[in-house]
Amino acid sequence: MKTLRLLTAVSIAALIAAPSVASAQQKTLYVAGYGGSFEKTIRDEVIPAFEKENGVKVEYVAGNSTDTLAKLQAQKGNQQIDVAIVDDGPMYQAIQLGFCGKLEGLPADLYDTARFKDDRAVAIGIVATGLMYNTKVFAEKGWAPPTSWNDLKDTKYAKQLVIPPINNTYGLEALVMLSKMNGGGETNVDSGFKIFKEQINPNVLAYEPSPGKMTELFQSGQAVIAVWGTGRVQSFANTGFPVDFVYPKEGAATLLTTACPITKPNASPLASSFVKMLLEPKIQLVMLKDYGYGPVLKSLVIPPELGKMAPIGERAAKLYNPDWTVINEKREEWTKRWNREVER
Repeated sequence: MKTLRLLTAVSIAALIAAPSVASAQQKTLYVAGYGGSFEKTIRDEVIPAFEKENGVKVEYVAGNSTDTLAKLQAQKGNQQIDVAIVDDGPMYQAIQLGFCGKLEGLPADLYDTARFKDDRAVAIGIVATGLMYNTKVFAEKGWAPPTSWNDLKDTKYAKQLVIPPINNTYGLEALVMLSKMNGGGETNVDSGFKIFKEQINPNVLAYEPSPGKMTELFQSGQAVIAVWGTGRVQSFANTGFPVDFVYPKEGAATLLTTACPITKPNASPLASSFVKMLLEPKIQLVMLKDYGYGPVLKSLVIPPELGKMAPIGERAAKLYNPDWTVINEKREEWTKRWNREVER
């Protein structure tokens, strides 16, 4: 009888424990975002605290913005991702395709540029797309720092220039800026394609989308100048490598790093909580320090030593904001043309 009571007690305990085990297995939040140094910052500064506060396991899925958008499209109807962190261009597409859920309780002091329609996403940092150069090599060669998008055409950089392809926002914005400077813009990129094909291509060592490979090309001495964003350049400079960022005189382009909770049946409220954690003042300062992101909170007090490269204040005000409504309609067509005419 005593044995039976013991077995019954064990059985009841097991039944009570079973749901909690199942719940624990279900309490995994999948966050898809950039790789490289951004991933390291999220893993070091955000995920441990979030896991501890919410009793959840966070799995980080690294990939560039177009990769993440492709995953969302492939998983339509059976979404595995809970939070997506992508560039603003792909984010507009994600919202249009119905992938993003509504965010409640966003900070009141967000800059207007950080808000998306119906709060379906939010910017977590402001990046400027411009030029990166190796300060040590330039000094040794007696070269003046670059000042213009037109410097990409300078023949002294032959096979020493790296640009991400246009399925990456940095390369796409370079195309738009060169078109804009030569009588075109988002609605007409012919001039930009012509300049890339005839004047910039001879200088290009690689059209490289990978942040890791970009830094390797600079570390090996093969590349000395590139098109890149303040976030990536600040992170690279933080390692001690001699690089600096240039805001071209014709204007640097805005790139917003954005996040949204993915809408799906039984979506976890923790997805929105994770996005909002990225907006906390402490995390915004970490992003500024580690990654050169211009903060999106108006009230944030920025220590002077952290604001050397990031788009803040007057630099942020002067950024050119691309028309993503036009770009996204044309992006697939431009990418095919790019592969056919430029990156062959």
